[in-house]
Amino acid sequence: MHKHFGRVLLLFQTIPVLISLAHAQSTILDLPRPSQHAVVTQRVGITDITVNYHRPLVNGRKIWGGLVPYGQVWRAGANENTTIAFSDPVTIEGKPLPKGTYGLHMIPGEKEWTVIFSKNSTSWGSFTYDQAEDAQRVTVKPEPADLHEALAYDFDDVKSDSATVTLRWEKLAVPLKVGVNTNEIVQASLHNQLRGLAQYTWFGWDDAATYLVDNKLNLDEALKYEDSSLQNEERFDNLITKSRILDAMGKKDEATATRNKAIEMANALQLHGYGRQLQGQGQQAQAFEIFRTNIKRNPNHWVIHSEVARMACAKGDFESAVKEMKIAAAGAPPQFKSAFQGMVARLEAKEDINK
Repeated sequence: MHKHFGRVLLLFQTIPVLISLAHAQSTILDLPRPSQHAVVTQRVGITDITVNYHRPLVNGRKIWGGLVPYGQVWRAGANENTTIAFSDPVTIEGKPLPKGTYGLHMIPGEKEWTVIFSKNSTSWGSFTYDQAEDAQRVTVKPEPADLHEALAYDFDDVKSDSATVTLRWEKLAVPLKVGVNTNEIVQASLHNQLRGLAQYTWFGWDDAATYLVDNKLNLDEALKYEDSSLQNEERFDNLITKSRILDAMGKKDEATATRNKAIEMANALQLHGYGRQLQGQGQQAQAFEIFRTNIKRNPNHWVIHSEVARMACAKGDFESAVKEMKIAAAGAPPQFKSAFQGMVARLEAKEDINK
């Protein structure tokens, strides 16, 4: 009985402590927290960067050199570890970091900050931080910023192979540049993706080859991919892509023969699309040659009138261009009508629609 009574007494002595902690922030119930949870993700190329954190408020307090002391490891947020995850290897301020999820810690300074990526991402704050678990450390410079009442992580200056992860709180911003070797990552990914269902489609191989030739990468590989696409199904689309690859490889005769074969099997919309692609590449004369071929081959197709309008526009004959584009707009399927009606309005304003 005495032993049982002692346990009950200990329980009653412990309850007020638990209640006190729960009032501050419950570890048992799902209740609102003063520093609310947030997750922000940015894709760079095909690499996902995710910051998982809690957002403390300024709430009238002195933050830097006060609530957050200079020269001490800080959790870079509130509550549990702030974490940052990379789905592929990256560079941080030029330094390599393997893919994975890291505990994000910072050491603030008045002129310079140390940003720490810890292999331990499951702790509470920075209270058990251990430098021996560092995966990488970099040094960055803080910048003045507009007031942010709630701490925030943003992705700035997003490019195809980099982005800047910026912490903003109070009147300070701390930028951190993340680099991604997008081309290398995509090429490795394509090898894996084309071992799946995509290998049984013409467009999977064609998309892969198009990426390589668009980005001036491994043309030999691009040609192999395109030949695999053609083995699945020979189409205008993949023949045109193959002609582009052969052009890039300097095999002009083969490129011309392949392009001519593609043009022979193209329908009206495919020829129109190819002509517009050439215009987008600044090859107006070649585009108009494709339009003339289309006009001769498919004189009664609605899209032909838009091509006649474009060539009239190039000569400054806006009256004829408006007339032809109105015919194209009237004959266009519903999903295209608004675009062609917009072209009519631009031509009526005597705007060059070929630019």
